[in-house]
Amino acid sequence: MNQYYILVKIGEGTFSEVLKAKSMITGQLVAIKCMKNRFESVDQVKNLKEIQALHQLQQHLNIVKLHEVLYDEPSGRLALVCELMEMNLYDCIKNRNSYLSMAKVKKYMHQVLKALDYMHKRNFFHRDIKPENILIKNDNVKVADLGSCKGIHSTHPYTEYISTRWYRAPECLMTDGYYDQKMDLWGVGCVMFEIIALLPLFQGENELDQINKIFKILGTPEPELLNRFKSQASHMEFNFKPQKGIGLERLVPPHAGSDCIDLLYKLLQLDPIKRISAEEALRHEFFEEFWDAPMSQSSDSTQFGKAINITKPKKRLNKGIYPGTIKLEVKMESKLNQSDDENEKVRDGLLYPKLPPIGKPYIKPKVKNPYAKKKLYDDYIIVGKKALN
Repeated sequence: MNQYYILVKIGEGTFSEVLKAKSMITGQLVAIKCMKNRFESVDQVKNLKEIQALHQLQQHLNIVKLHEVLYDEPSGRLALVCELMEMNLYDCIKNRNSYLSMAKVKKYMHQVLKALDYMHKRNFFHRDIKPENILIKNDNVKVADLGSCKGIHSTHPYTEYISTRWYRAPECLMTDGYYDQKMDLWGVGCVMFEIIALLPLFQGENELDQINKIFKILGTPEPELLNRFKSQASHMEFNFKPQKGIGLERLVPPHAGSDCIDLLYKLLQLDPIKRISAEEALRHEFFEEFWDAPMSQSSDSTQFGKAINITKPKKRLNKGIYPGTIKLEVKMESKLNQSDDENEKVRDGLLYPKLPPIGKPYIKPKVKNPYAKKKLYDDYIIVGKKALN
């Protein structure tokens, strides 16, 4: 990573932190996602579902672009160099004192659905749709953070505690991992409501409270659906008192029309089988003005199926310093439906006791010490990592 000058840390999650950096070669600003886990081999890196997915989905304008993959073999550190966007959707709405126009809501959500439609048709689903994972630059929207993505035809059950609780679909909350790509559409419904109303729809304190919050608004499921969930759940017993739910009409702002509310209900359908798909959502009358535009961008399938080309530096930088950078030219052979064991090992059993706290916007401090930036760079360096202390 010595070809990048680290500017500032712009985000951090459970499994990674994101740095803003500048290429010393081209001057281009990029986002570098540094993984917190260590990786034992190049093969382990190549098998990461996030890297496979980002490669397979590069052709779509509404999915964040992966520029290169950096791997430091001595330390096992891994970094993904991606395009830099201006902000995420949460940053866009968190300090607003007025509603977004419905025109902007349509523009943003249409792009999100186009990305998911493309993803689902190529046998991936995201599994962590939330405002923080939807990036914006000049009103162009891109879905990011594919670290939780999964092959659609992988074997059930999946990891139970996937997705952030406030955006987690009922089938994720109430079964032992029996869900599919329709969970992404539930997340879209939650995000769509949030950017319209400027507050989250279901703010559960724990999993049971999350389920109760959902049923309070949408009502309890039909007995058939409850029985189906029960048959797929061994970790909990549930017997919910039937209730109708207060409905979305009382919660959305007045500027949301009937077509908007109808789409929200279809996205937030409790039964995943009946829930609208991304393709169907794009054809909903709420997006009528976009019907003449292309639904999704086609990919050039001829670029896939080749092995990753790996180039290793042949010499050390200096005593005690290893370059170790491997640039993975992302042309890989992969089975879309294979079990992503590496992802599951990291995430299996993960439980969010509460929504990760939203920190205050990072304000870059004034640097008086001329070595302060160098210290920040050294903290995150991959090429030049001190391996012999």
